[in-house]
Amino acid sequence: MERKEFRDLATPEEARAAIDSLSLEGGLERVSLEDARGRVLAARLDAELDVPGFDRASLDGYALRARDTFGADEADPARLEVVGEVHAGEEPDVALEEGQVVEISTGAVMPDGTDAMVPVERTDIDGEGDDVLVRTSVAPGDNVMFAGVDVAAGERALGPGTQVTPRDIGLLSALGIDEIPVRAPPTVGIVSTGDELVRPGEDVESSRGEIYDVNSYTIAAGVEDAGGEAVLYPHAGDEQDEMERILREAAEECDLVLSSGSTSASAVDVIYRVIEEQGELLLHGVSVKPGKPMLVGRLQSSAYVGLPGYPVSAMMVFRTFVAPAIREAAGLPEPRAATVAGTMAREERYEEGRMRLMPVGLIEDSNGETLVYPVDKGSGATTSLAEADGVVEVGPETDYLEAGESVTVRLFSPDVRPPTLLGVGEDDPTLNRLLDGLENPRYLSVGTRPGLRRLREGVPDVAVAAGPLDQDLDAEEIGRWNREWGLITRAGNPREVEGLADLIERDLRFVNRTSDSGLRSSLEAALSDLAADRDASARDLRESIDGFDLGLRAHESPARKVIAGEADVALGLHETADRLDLGFVPIDEQPVRALANPDRTSKESVRELAAALEAEFGTEADD
Repeated sequence: MERKEFRDLATPEEARAAIDSLSLEGGLERVSLEDARGRVLAARLDAELDVPGFDRASLDGYALRARDTFGADEADPARLEVVGEVHAGEEPDVALEEGQVVEISTGAVMPDGTDAMVPVERTDIDGEGDDVLVRTSVAPGDNVMFAGVDVAAGERALGPGTQVTPRDIGLLSALGIDEIPVRAPPTVGIVSTGDELVRPGEDVESSRGEIYDVNSYTIAAGVEDAGGEAVLYPHAGDEQDEMERILREAAEECDLVLSSGSTSASAVDVIYRVIEEQGELLLHGVSVKPGKPMLVGRLQSSAYVGLPGYPVSAMMVFRTFVAPAIREAAGLPEPRAATVAGTMAREERYEEGRMRLMPVGLIEDSNGETLVYPVDKGSGATTSLAEADGVVEVGPETDYLEAGESVTVRLFSPDVRPPTLLGVGEDDPTLNRLLDGLENPRYLSVGTRPGLRRLREGVPDVAVAAGPLDQDLDAEEIGRWNREWGLITRAGNPREVEGLADLIERDLRFVNRTSDSGLRSSLEAALSDLAADRDASARDLRESIDGFDLGLRAHESPARKVIAGEADVALGLHETADRLDLGFVPIDEQPVRALANPDRTSKESVRELAAALEAEFGTEADD
């Protein structure tokens, strides 16, 4: 039998390119939430309901109408009648009228007629307990967690490519999702070759040169660690027919076949002949040490890589060339250390005198330096942890962390992969779709005004702002589009709503967006124009709209109130009305701008987003 000679060795880059040309993907499957940890999402998951699904009290105290407390203080408390109580898990059986309160527990449903609550420590019981003295004034919405404030219906919950963590499972549980689409791990068949190999646990005859099969188990462990599913086959002897039979069996059942041994240039190392005859040999021999006799090719419909027989060589080649390809096929990131050093992206004050475990996110600036920013939406919000990468421990003696101060982040797990792009600002369905085309973006839908504030602080790569901008910003516009906004009604518009005037002149229950929203800004601008036409006060018009001051956070939440019969009209987008099969009364079009941090315009992910925006909408619109 002829000896194989290594004449032209491939470079490591050529070896990686050859492996990258192979298809290792295992396809798609659906798994239950119980089996979701560590799996990689194959598609975006949007919230189909608000979390919480009801307005709930944030503290123990009394639910009431905010207007009944206006002017109250320690010296002149408001005296209100206690007409019942509501505990968590109960449906309120009382509706409040003027001058009444309901005793309420943390997490309980806010009764009809209430729009705020006062903590118990700011009150006193008077007389026989029928009245309560409220020693502070509250505004509508105070101490209330409104429906959708944690996660809002229609929001982008998790994107494709997300490796599901326990924090994500908590988010999915809160959304009622019990099954998710994930990438199937690539199945990897492992075949060790050589007449001398014996399985561990069996007797080995050293006098015959027998040794235990080390590679099958070490490589299988490496496959599992890289995110693949290892399948061990009986080791193959050096006879070509037997080797061919086992390799063909593995190729029929697996996405990738890994063999070890029989790849060198001796007369008995014939595995390259099997690949040449039964498949396609892409390369044989790589300019690396150890690992020169590596094979790369195709065997039937399966990818194939032949590793050297020596265990150290086999594992070095596996870790250097094969494990990254398995991780990529499984959708998993490269492993990294469990701690990361970075600098604070902005100042963070903390003056409570206790050690703080501060959830933080990580993002890289244009120079590749790691920036650390706090992620905290309150103890009741699931997404505080779902949007974070790790924790910074802040000692009790620390009053604040300065921007630029060095910190150490303890990652939630060693495989945490910080986002390539950090965006903040307005929630927008068009933007959600474009983000799906980027690699591992993170978007925090905090609203237009908070998004612009964070952009001024220098934290995000991009801020998305909707509606009129009343301030000059040191930012570069990388894309702009328009969206139609107006009034969302029940299907068929049974109340025959025609425009903003109906909200003012008719008995219609309205649901607004929060004051941070760009939609809210456009609505207020339209009402100001209407007031000018009527020679009236814009404030008077706003106060005449039932529900104007109670806004919900995300673009779809108000429409869900209309569906539930809790409102007649909601502020929203035409796209939202179409998606939910609701009526829509157009008011105007609203510009949406993607504004890049001027220090990050050269960052690759920012350029990719700009390219995606240009491909979708054309070149940037002129002001």
